[in-house]
Amino acid sequence: MIFGLGKWYRRRALREAGLLKGMRILDVACGPGLVTELAAEITGSSGYVIGLDPSLGMLRAAPDSLPNLVQGVAETLPFRDSSFDFVSMGYALRHVSDLRAAFREYLRVLKPGGVVLALEISQPQSSALLYLQRLYVNSILGTTFAFATGNRKLHTLMAYFWDTTQQCVPPATIVNALKEVGFAHSSVKELFAGLLRDYRAVKP
Repeated sequence: MIFGLGKWYRRRALREAGLLKGMRILDVACGPGLVTELAAEITGSSGYVIGLDPSLGMLRAAPDSLPNLVQGVAETLPFRDSSFDFVSMGYALRHVSDLRAAFREYLRVLKPGGVVLALEISQPQSSALLYLQRLYVNSILGTTFAFATGNRKLHTLMAYFWDTTQQCVPPATIVNALKEVGFAHSSVKELFAGLLRDYRAVKP
């Protein structure tokens, strides 16, 4: 979708947010493990990485190199208090039914000083870039994927992805929700005029 830059961007975001070798990290809504794999690479053999997702189909699509995969949802994490140094979530805030419930769970399972990082694809502030984003995702990608695979449902999938991007929770709402549940240093970093947004907060 972003011309092969996704892996570079995700790795960079994890490192800049403070993920280090030896840390324990929970990747929420891990899907097929794109962020989880990079987290395992960064934390190394001395670290511990768990991927969590509500979909068994997504978990089965993850590589065999990720053995610690658990079915579950962000709002009710099946882990003990203060279990992790880092919680990540890649492009899934739009699917969370209750932001504060999820953030309270992130706060609970993090150790003091632990970091939460949520990555999102959002609507850019530039109207020209917004138009290009809509054209690219809703029309070009959907048509290309459907033609290349013969699966027309991929066109519907990309239309759904665009709809959820349009209706994604505003950045200020996400940052305020992090603060309200008790996180400190809640912030958002924008790239490409807001096309990509990284939300980061720390447990006091």
